[in-house]
Amino acid sequence: MLAGGAAGRLGGADKPALSVGGRTLLDRVLGACADAGDTVVVGPRRPTARAVRWAREQPPGGGPLAALAAGLRHTAAATTLVLSADLPFLRAETVRSLLAEVVRGGSGVEGVLLADPGGRDQPLVAAYRTEPLRRELALLATEYGSLSGLPLRLLTAELSLGRLPHPDASFDCDTWEDVAAARARIRDDGRVLDEWITAAKAELGIDLDVDTTALLDLARDAAHGVARPAAPLTTFLVGYAAAQRGGGPEAVAELTRKAVGLARRWAEEAEGPGGTAPAGRSGAAPGEAAGGQGQQPGDKAEESE
Repeated sequence: MLAGGAAGRLGGADKPALSVGGRTLLDRVLGACADAGDTVVVGPRRPTARAVRWAREQPPGGGPLAALAAGLRHTAAATTLVLSADLPFLRAETVRSLLAEVVRGGSGVEGVLLADPGGRDQPLVAAYRTEPLRRELALLATEYGSLSGLPLRLLTAELSLGRLPHPDASFDCDTWEDVAAARARIRDDGRVLDEWITAAKAELGIDLDVDTTALLDLARDAAHGVARPAAPLTTFLVGYAAAQRGGGPEAVAELTRKAVGLARRWAEEAEGPGGTAPAGRSGAAPGEAAGGQGQQPGDKAEESE
């Protein structure tokens, strides 16, 4: 996963650390690829919800190809999932579909890219066979003397690639408007409860498939038909997590504080700093390439796995 870059259109903010739906963008992407045998994050070290291996391109800020090469040095897997760290709507099922398409394509397919609704390739939301990646990166390094600053299209143009269309998984947060749109979408399009439960489980350190319909029916019956969905479900998760730790008032108190902290962060997103685009940060700086780091339009040069 590539989690570096200057985030020029965000005024230099630490983009992977921005919160969407109570979780950082980086943690959201890490959650989508939790089944990976080994996870390498290329970029500055940051707190993460699960353990990862860190790597850094040299020099720092050398762009996506340099970052990708740095990450590949830490994996021996036959297939490499390459993801940017600013994908709020990426889901595990999409990741599994990318990997399955690589297998289905056989030896004639060296990778599968996600295609956005406009049909544009997303080379940093993709699964690649590792050896072709190593081969082409080595050839580019020899040809240009360095991978630093080179655009992703130089790599993808040399690979035999399949495409997997998806309506929203490639949505990325390059600007403050993108961040605000992602936060609003999570709250307003019917996914808010699922998003909250996922965030709460991650915060509490539990992995549990919650039958929300049954629990909400029970809550409505107990409350004589008055439903406050997030409250009973969150309380249930706190109790479950406390039981996993052996129970007791200390466990309940600690986990309740965590859930309260998550709820406060959730609420602050709509009102606190970064909730709307700060003045002067709504567009690209003069002369800045889209996404920074010298990539071409349609490329993403900041983040992958």
